[in-house]
Amino acid sequence: MDPRFVPALELNEGFYRDVVEPIVRPFPHAAALIGYGSELLGFDTERSTDHGWGPRLQIFVEATDVHRAHAAVDAGLPDEYRGWPVRFGWDDVAVDHHVYVGMLDPWLSRWLGCNPFVQMNYVDWLTTPQQRLLGVTRGAVYHDASGALTGLRAQLRHFPDALLPWLLACQWRRLWQLEPLAGRAAEVGDDAGSRLVTARVVREVMRLHFLLAREYWPYDKWFGSAYRRLPGSDTLLPHLEAALDAAGFAPREDALVAAYETVMRMHNAAGIAEPVEPAVSNFYARPFRVPDSDRFVQACLRAVADDGLRALPLVGSVDQAVDTTDVLEQPAIARMLRVLYRG
Repeated sequence: MDPRFVPALELNEGFYRDVVEPIVRPFPHAAALIGYGSELLGFDTERSTDHGWGPRLQIFVEATDVHRAHAAVDAGLPDEYRGWPVRFGWDDVAVDHHVYVGMLDPWLSRWLGCNPFVQMNYVDWLTTPQQRLLGVTRGAVYHDASGALTGLRAQLRHFPDALLPWLLACQWRRLWQLEPLAGRAAEVGDDAGSRLVTARVVREVMRLHFLLAREYWPYDKWFGSAYRRLPGSDTLLPHLEAALDAAGFAPREDALVAAYETVMRMHNAAGIAEPVEPAVSNFYARPFRVPDSDRFVQACLRAVADDGLRALPLVGSVDQAVDTTDVLEQPAIARMLRVLYRG
């Protein structure tokens, strides 16, 4: 009989309390489930259990305790917990237990690509993929003797206040670059092209909402699920879905206009930059109704206090500039994009 599914955050809280904590009790430590996995965002289901899912933890100890704590865990773990094997593998991962024992700083440096205990500058923030930040700030901490991990999670929970208006300026600019394209494609009979541009616009509006709500967006699989949890998504999402579902450009544009007006009001209500009139207008002399997002770009840039930030090209963070998983899942490669922010 298959073991009963419970969300991994719950399963591993019990795994720590019942099994691992008695083993590592002699060592001052932090215990957490962070890093990778749908379960960190609370999106795991029975489907998740077929792949890299089960009893697992990180145990962070002092340098002098690593070897002894690791040996104690290796020797003390049972074969299974609540019917789930404690030693398992998947893909190229060999069968073994998945209780990591080590120091906190090196683990974080590998995961993020920088040491967040050394003050992160703006470029560090901009070249750290948001899914990696979610991997530290979501999940669960089951014990934290020193408080260091808990404090760091609070520190990394949002982009810094000083950086946010610049990120918003970059996001509004992305929208500005797309505004008239769906209408122009439709005008020449390219409905597929109009739909494709509309889908891109919808994503950029949703990303705007994530920034305004001061939440990181996850990778594509959970982007929509996470979006539905944002405050105000129930107001904006129906317009976005109507734009995606519309048959023909006229209803598509009506839905986009409603979405534009909604997100513009959200922007003003956030108080991050000076208010901008939340109204659409025609794109020059062409009959396409657009928000003229450059108005919001300029308002956000006026709210940026740091001269160096204001002088940067408006490429945004690594998540705004790049889509490929081969960059966003490899912090060392993401760090190579520091060149975008030089000078």
